[in-house]
Amino acid sequence: MSSKDKEYKGSTFWQLILIIPGSILAFTLIIALIAKTFGVIGAPEVAEPAAAIAQTESNIKPVASVDVASADAGPHADKSGAEVVKAVCSMCHAAGLMNAPKIGDKDAWKPRIAQGYDTLISHAINGIRSMPARGGNPALTDGEIAGAIADMANASGANFTPKASAGK
Repeated sequence: MSSKDKEYKGSTFWQLILIIPGSILAFTLIIALIAKTFGVIGAPEVAEPAAAIAQTESNIKPVASVDVASADAGPHADKSGAEVVKAVCSMCHAAGLMNAPKIGDKDAWKPRIAQGYDTLISHAINGIRSMPARGGNPALTDGEIAGAIADMANASGANFTPKASAGK
């Protein structure tokens, strides 16, 4: 035998391609078998207790439900002028938004009061400048608007007697 045969020749490229992934795969399989043996993977699933399911369902249920009244809820009952002012008019007239005269500001209301009660009612029903028709609430009747005008104007120096008109 020659000394050449006993010499280490090294690994070929194809031998390395087979040995490296094979070693990684073998190592992974050994780790998986150890984990399976000690119960780390593949543990049986445990059913959730009924109390936990009931608690979850109570946590996600709606907070409230809405019941909508039918359209034929009965005849319309007119609100008083003070109720209309509080619900609709005070939005702008309490703070003076969009140049609306503040309730109780006699100087701002003086020229408007001078125009007359019927003119003020007409402006409120049809809208004027920044004020929308019917104060932005189309459900208000003419009588409710007239009462609200009398209420606001009287608080600002007028002496109007509220009048009710039938219908819109």
